[in-house]
Order: sequence, then structure tokens, then C-alpha cells
Amino acid sequence: MERVGVFICHCGSNIGAVVDCARVAESVKDYPGVAFSTDYKYMCSEPGQEMIQNAIREHNLNRVVVASCSPRMHEKTFRACVAKAGLNEYMFEMANIREHCSWVHAGRNEEATQKAIDLVKMAISKVCKNEVLEKGHAPVTKRALVVGGGIAGIQCALDIANNGYQVDILERTPSIGGKMSQIDKTFPTIDCSACILTPKMVEASSHPNIKLITFAELEKVDGYVGNFEVTIRSKARSVDMNKCTGCGTCMTKCPGKADDEFNMNLRKRTAIYTPFPQAIPNKPVIDRENCLKFKSRKNGKDVCGICAKVCPTGAIDYEQEDELFTERYGAIVMATGYEQLDHSIYGEYGYGKYPDVISGLHFERLVNASGPTQGHIVRPSDHKEPKTVVMVKCVGSRDPEHGKSYCSRTCCMYTAKQATMIRDHCPDTKVYVFYMDVRTPGKLYDEFYNRTREEYGVEYIRGRVSKIYQDGESLIVKGEDTLLGRQVEIEADMVILANAMIPNPDSERMAQIVGIGYDKDGWFTESHPKLGPVETHTAGVFLAGACQGPKDIPDSVAQAGAAAVKVCALLSKDRLETEPTVSKVDNKLCSGCGLCVPVCPYKAISLETIQERVAGKTIERQVANVNGSLCQGCGACTVTCRSGAANLKHFTNAQILAEVDALCQTIL
Repeated sequence: MERVGVFICHCGSNIGAVVDCARVAESVKDYPGVAFSTDYKYMCSEPGQEMIQNAIREHNLNRVVVASCSPRMHEKTFRACVAKAGLNEYMFEMANIREHCSWVHAGRNEEATQKAIDLVKMAISKVCKNEVLEKGHAPVTKRALVVGGGIAGIQCALDIANNGYQVDILERTPSIGGKMSQIDKTFPTIDCSACILTPKMVEASSHPNIKLITFAELEKVDGYVGNFEVTIRSKARSVDMNKCTGCGTCMTKCPGKADDEFNMNLRKRTAIYTPFPQAIPNKPVIDRENCLKFKSRKNGKDVCGICAKVCPTGAIDYEQEDELFTERYGAIVMATGYEQLDHSIYGEYGYGKYPDVISGLHFERLVNASGPTQGHIVRPSDHKEPKTVVMVKCVGSRDPEHGKSYCSRTCCMYTAKQATMIRDHCPDTKVYVFYMDVRTPGKLYDEFYNRTREEYGVEYIRGRVSKIYQDGESLIVKGEDTLLGRQVEIEADMVILANAMIPNPDSERMAQIVGIGYDKDGWFTESHPKLGPVETHTAGVFLAGACQGPKDIPDSVAQAGAAAVKVCALLSKDRLETEPTVSKVDNKLCSGCGLCVPVCPYKAISLETIQERVAGKTIERQVANVNGSLCQGCGACTVTCRSGAANLKHFTNAQILAEVDALCQTIL
């Protein structure tokens, strides 16, 4: 016999200010199956949980309903609470009367209260149909994969490796380092970026527990938490890594030229190259699109081959092909970083048209000692030192009409940093900054901004730039000063645009491969913005750095450390508990149509052949089989199944219909 305990939470004033919680408790005390009903101000508190446990023992309750806030926040809390009192944790049901009642119906107290009563009655009806479920177990492969070799990926890998676990870093470019390797200085301390990053890169490359897999991409991910089977595509470098010593002779002799993407195309590089002097691994790769030998082969010829002739170890291998290989991992960390918005969409700014209109990352390469100008700040067009520089913030950020609606978070600070660097290198250069707002919410950030204005004499103008055009050797910047209410026109030698941060162009494809969510802009989505900022909805997959959203280096490193802790906690276990709220197929009802197989986003369903005796004969037929370790309980198969064979545990058809019946009785 069902004996349900109902507990209504006020959540302080979050619920209690709108919903009459005492009335809700009173209204359901005589509902079929209810043996006890009460309300309390904070049910999730220690006294509240003790109240639940005491009531279970005193009233011999075998089922519990708590009406409070979001199950995403507190369902685990209350499940653990009832389990301590001796109940199976799945004999618990939660009704969300905060998000569904008080928050959305503020000022309509009567309607909100009645809705809360309905929701509680539905939860009671469902919990009466609940069944005892037990968690399963799965083995753990004690090895992790970090996808992305930027500062977040490197830090995460080091933290995992230092805890004694094997970890691979997968990087799609020829070298680890990411965007930080292109930056000259970091704010607010103006530390040398390379001085911070390079030791980390060296440590990662020499760590006994870390394996670098560069110039490779994620191809396929199968399996489940603790047992991921990852297929990796190793792209052809045309260089034998085992034979190559990194002497660089091939690069000095190569006649092929191509735009140097690492230096933002501000100079040319050879067709066989390493991205930058501190690259790790410091061994070259052949750019087949620009290599004279590979280009001639397309035309039916075979010329050049100088790099093979001069290589002292015979490391050049023109016949190399992409290779696919598979590895097993217990956990995966996505640290794929970010890219810059293509500002050529702002035709009025002349980006891509006028060579002296550059991005912030272009400037970082100009001011870098190993960059195309050896650290001299000059105009790309004529290599003259600029006397007037205009910097434009929020180009592509906070602009839903042309760019992105979100704030890129780092632009205010790196613009201030670059302005001070210009003044340090060229004391006579005048610097103007057009801004919408100045956002400096970090340690020492606001102090740095104030120093930029007061000590370095950088002039900040609040307003947008409407147009930039060339007039002779100068750039005319037209904008507005909203504080003074006037139009502004500045004759500049160089303009620097603060580019919006965007996800990597293939972020959506990567998310689909790994099986994680992403938002409308392409950023990977976390499981919970407050309580699960590094977890994803796919168990065993975590996030680190700017792949989750715009953030600066300290935040990226902090998130990398948090992800590493989650990975180590997972890998420390010999077996993992698996949720029992998964799909189950009744073979007697299954027709073997297979419609459920392609709709499963987690690849948890396959067709298998079973034998059975029918009318005295043994026959074979196909039925769907669910891998409980892979299944995430999304329910897609249950709504697809025409025969009703697929049912989701804890959310069975009978349980859902019980809720519907309870609501219909209320309406009638």
C-alpha cells in the first residue's frame, strides 16, 4: 500500500511570497495515497532534511514528494536524503513550484497556488507508480583525452598527469600553444606571454604521463563514461617524426612560399615550416597546398623536392597519407578554444580593404619580438611608425544586428593593454579609444584601466565609429562622442579593431561527434551554469577554457584545473555507478523495425538477433537492444517506437499517464 509523504518548501520568499505553501500542503493531505503532508521554510536545509527522514520513520512512509525549486539543483540532495532514511532513492518525486509557479506567475498568487496544487497532485500520482531501481556499474579506463592544446588544454593535461594518470593532448595544428602563443603580453601585469606559456609547453612535452598528438583531429567517439572509444585522424605531415631532428635545414632551402597564418598573414613563410620558434614539437610539416612538389604533381609533373635532397636524416616522406587509429579513454576534456569574428562584414570599417585597419591579434604579432617586424610597431602598408592610432572596441560584440549579442569579456582589457604598449614603444604616438562601456571586473583590472588613461594619456571616447575610409596616406575615422553630444573625426595612421571572440568554426561538428550540447552561437554548453560549469550533459565529457564561452587566460586556467579535478575524481574509481533511468525494450512487443536506432543521439541502441519457439518451431528475429551504459535517458526511442516496446525506466508510459490523469481530474 502506498504511503506518500508530501513536503512543501517555501524556499524563503522565492516560493512563499507568491504560493500559499501551507494551503498547498493542506489541499493534498487527503489525496489518495498521501499519509503525511506538511510545509517548511527551507526544505533543503539540514533541519528540513531531518524533518523528511523523521517523517519517513514515524509515519512509515514508502514514497516521498518534495515540492520546491529546480530538480537540476536539488533532486540529488533529496534522493540522498530519503536513501538515508532507508527508502530506495527512486521512490522520490520532485515538483518544481518555483520556476513553474512563483517565478512565472508573480502577482497572480491565487493562480500560482492552484497550479502548485495541481503539480503536487501529479507528482503524487506518479510516485505511486514508481518502482525500485538499482544503479549499475561499469569499469573505468584510467586514461584521459584533452582535445585542444592551448593554455587551457595544457594546464588541464598537466594537472591530470601530475595526479598519476595517463593523458593525451589532441591538437589539430602542428604545435601546441593555441592563441596564447600569438600574444606578446598578458594583462594586467604585462608579463611576457611566451615566458609563461613556453615552460608549460616544455613541461607537457616532457611529462612521462602526457602524450602529444599534434596535427590530428577527432574523427569519431563511441562508448560511454569510463569507456570512450575515440577514433583520431592523424594528418599527413610528409615528415617522419622519428627521423626528423628539427635542424631546420629544409626550411632554409624551401623555395615555396605561403601566407604565414601564425603571424596573421603579415609575412610569408616557407611551404615546409614550424608555426613559431618555440613550437612543440619543433619539427616541420609540409603545407601540401603551397608545396611546389605537390602542386606540380597535380599538373602531372614532379618538380622541386629540395627539402628531401637537403634533409640529412631522410625524414621527408612525400608518400605519407592520413592515418586513422583508435584509443580508449575514461574521460574527455574539450578545450578547443576560440577564433576571431571576420570583421570584413563591417564594410564601413574597411577591414580587409585598408591594410592599416588591423585586428588586435594583428597588433600582437606586430609588437612581438619574434613577429614579422621584430617588435617594431609600424603600419603594415609602408612600415612607418604611426603617429596617431585609433582603437575601436565592441566590433562584433554586443551587436546582434551584424555580429554577436554577447560581450566578449576580454576586449576592454586587451585594448587597454595594447594602448599602453603603443605608448611605451612610441611615446609620441597619440592613442584614441572608442568604446561603448568599459568592463573591468577582475583583480587589478580597473586599476590597470585607470593607469592607461591617467598615466599613459590614452584618450577614451564614448561612442561608436560609423565609418573609416582612406584619404591619402591617412585613415579618417568618423564617430560620435555621446558624452559631449558631438560628431568626432580623427585622422589616424592606423586603426586597431577589438575583434569579437567566436567559437571555432567546426565547434558544432565537434559537439555532434562527442555528443555534447552547444548554444545558438556555437559555444559548448555546460550541464548547469552554477553547479556544473565544467561538466556537460554527457557523462565523462568536461569543458575547459574559451570553448565554453568568452574568457581570459586566468579564467581559462582556473576552469582547466576544475575540469582536471573532475577527471581525476572519475579516473580514481575502479567502477562507476550508472543511472538506472534508461530505456528498456520489451522483446515480446518489439517488431525489430529499427526506427529507434537512428534516433538515439547516444548510439545506445542496436539490433540483435534472438531465438524463440513459436508453434513448436525455433525461429530467429531481430529486436532492439539498449546499452544501459550508453543510454542517457532522453526518451527519444520511446516516442519513436510504434509498437510501444520501448519504455523509459522511471518515466514509463504508466507513470506519465498517471500524471496526466491527475491533471485531468483537477480540470474536470
